[in-house]
Amino acid sequence: MKTKINKKIYLDYAATTPVDKEVLKAMMPYFCSKFGNASSIHSFGQEAIMAIDQARGKIAKLFSCDFSEIIFTGSTTESNNLAIKGIVTQHITRNTQHFITTKIEHESVLEPLKELARAGHKVTYLPIDKDGLIKISDLEKSIKDNTILVSIIYANNEIGTIQPIKEIGKLLEKINKKRQKTGLSKIYFHTDAVQAFNYLECRPDWLKIDLLTFSGHKIYGPKGVGGIYVRKNTPLSPIISGGGQEFGLRSGTENVPYIVGLAKAVELAFKNREKCSKYVLDLRNKLWKNIIKYNKDAKLNGSFSSRLPNNLNIRFSGLSNETLIVALDQAGIAVSAGSACSSRALAASHVLTAIGLTPKQAMESIRITLGKNTTKEEIKKAAEIINKTVKQFIN
Repeated sequence: MKTKINKKIYLDYAATTPVDKEVLKAMMPYFCSKFGNASSIHSFGQEAIMAIDQARGKIAKLFSCDFSEIIFTGSTTESNNLAIKGIVTQHITRNTQHFITTKIEHESVLEPLKELARAGHKVTYLPIDKDGLIKISDLEKSIKDNTILVSIIYANNEIGTIQPIKEIGKLLEKINKKRQKTGLSKIYFHTDAVQAFNYLECRPDWLKIDLLTFSGHKIYGPKGVGGIYVRKNTPLSPIISGGGQEFGLRSGTENVPYIVGLAKAVELAFKNREKCSKYVLDLRNKLWKNIIKYNKDAKLNGSFSSRLPNNLNIRFSGLSNETLIVALDQAGIAVSAGSACSSRALAASHVLTAIGLTPKQAMESIRITLGKNTTKEEIKKAAEIINKTVKQFIN
């Protein structure tokens, strides 16, 4: 997990990760020598489809699920849209449908739900406490006869808060047994596990979920490829029409090298999860202790205990995050203000305002996220630079 310290220190692993050398090695043959179209019936095409089948089989084995329950997409955004829009399309002949989510979901969940709301469907946004956690009792109270989907992020991309997904799964399993007896339709359960994948248990049966999304570039795989677990008999309609690839759920020529790379990244994530979690947790805690030692007024946003081991979201009162991020970048450290998907929008984070921060306080917060390539030397140097830079602006 150690690499030679670079001149610039990268602490934005929640935004994206570098491609692992093993992942790149697995991908390389499928760019040039094994370049066939998986839909072609000749030997080149057979070679390509075999690679996809092996990738799908590898992930299915790790997930302890059926081969056909793994669907490859172009991104997490596409996977999340498929889960939400695909399920409502299957219920289109019915009246208004009801969805339950949280106020701190990724935009790729919130935006399609807003579209459905404009179309007449109903969405309940569960409140979040100051630690960034929902109450399961609030979820249970929100369920209606026409509820068809609960979508709750496993671990938040900005503050790293870990939601009780397994407990929610158990609750919905119990509720669905009662609904079946009364003739009500099943409530399906979706989780965006993109940030959780490197550090938390993600086997669908263990979590008791029906739909789970994951991404290549968050787990040291390539950008431009994602996946979604779809439990058997979960009614989904495709949101992209065409040749019917991916068991009819995602048409389009398969991105063979990226699919191969995604499978290798998933394999490594499962293999290294426990070791990596302990490693980055130790480094993160050392960084936080060093920062708070010299910045007594620094505030941690979100829960410290129910949090991903690689995440810190810190507010420095009186110092805008844009000013600090630019200054740190010039000093050789890359951090962010939050979600990379909305980092160019000059607005307060919806996640931070949901946990009770004012817009001004939200604009004073930065996100620091570590990865398996982060070194002790980098953390020591980063703490020195962060403390020095903050002092220049505040004192």
